[in-house]
Amino acid sequence: MNENIDVVVIGGGYAGVMAANRLTQREDVTVTVLNPRRVFVPRLRLHQLVGGTHDAVVDYQDVLAESVRLVVDNVTRIDAAGRSVTTAESGTIGYDYLVYAVGSTVAGPPVPGAAEFSHPVATLEAAQQLRSTLFDTPMTAAVTVVGGGPTGIETAAELAEQGRAVTLVCGSVLGPYLHPKARRTARKYFAGLGVTVIEGAEVTAVTRDTVELDDGRTLPSAVTIWTAGFGVPDLAGHSGLSTDAAGRLLTDETLTSVDDERIVAAGDSSAPSDLPFRMSAYTAYCLGAHAADTLLHRIAGEQPTPIDMSFPAMCHSFGRDAGIYQLGHKDETAMRVFFSGFLGKKLKEFACNAGIEHLANEARKPGSHHWFKDGKHRPQLLRAQRDKAAEPAV
Repeated sequence: MNENIDVVVIGGGYAGVMAANRLTQREDVTVTVLNPRRVFVPRLRLHQLVGGTHDAVVDYQDVLAESVRLVVDNVTRIDAAGRSVTTAESGTIGYDYLVYAVGSTVAGPPVPGAAEFSHPVATLEAAQQLRSTLFDTPMTAAVTVVGGGPTGIETAAELAEQGRAVTLVCGSVLGPYLHPKARRTARKYFAGLGVTVIEGAEVTAVTRDTVELDDGRTLPSAVTIWTAGFGVPDLAGHSGLSTDAAGRLLTDETLTSVDDERIVAAGDSSAPSDLPFRMSAYTAYCLGAHAADTLLHRIAGEQPTPIDMSFPAMCHSFGRDAGIYQLGHKDETAMRVFFSGFLGKKLKEFACNAGIEHLANEARKPGSHHWFKDGKHRPQLLRAQRDKAAEPAV
């Protein structure tokens, strides 16, 4: 009889759940997921929680394989040498292999007053608190959303559709990933919703009732929502593991930690070859599947394979009646092709639901998930990265 193998997965988001489910292909593998919440949070629904059109939670029974053990707790430290993790309440839990999938959040805003007077949307608790704040705020009060990426766009649109007076401040352009044609469509949607879009302006300060911009303007703002920036929990670095500049766990192309072959990483908190993939739910659960495959190969005494994945599309909702589904090239630049209006909205909703369905399908039939392949693009990026590193310092 084979000896039982214990795998601990830190994080119960898209990447962690997909990895946990896929690992159940082997009967001699016991999988434990450590997550701070009792429910799965589809983060791409958090703007709807703020707007009151979705509760942004899914029962783990719907997405997690029955054989996977869920422990609701926070991990405070990883002891790679001792193959164990320390949690806030459960004590020490040992492992044979570890999946690091702690996800991401919004980095602390480096702007005076932003931490005190603005509201993030990146976590369930933050979105719930913001929803409560808006409930107590008059509909006519000015709302400012900072950040022109997907979260900022969707939050601004969701609130404007309710009739709120919303200003969206973009540090660069609106929707940087969008093709210029799609961006023009996005501006038309916002004009129809009554949203004031300010592009190319940086926020320099936030007060209780204003937002100050670097062009000298001061915007009235009863509620300021901060969606700009990127950050990850500092668990890896705090535990002595190698990370990139943002705090993601550094791995090779098989998603294995550069420090320890018994640790793999997936999702927003992973940095393969110091060249992280674009942040998205789709990317997260595909990386989770590959991280599991890496461990399954290693357990079987086989050589793990490099990750091969492309990013096919980015979708944005503009309230409940319209959306933009932007197709992309394998180099993660936008195509001229996009779908808008009602079709864009339907494709966006399909993508949101598909993520949950992929996790549920993997729970029922582990090993079934497949994804779009990159082919040539990532190897080219890696070669360019190596060539640049090899250039003599000037």
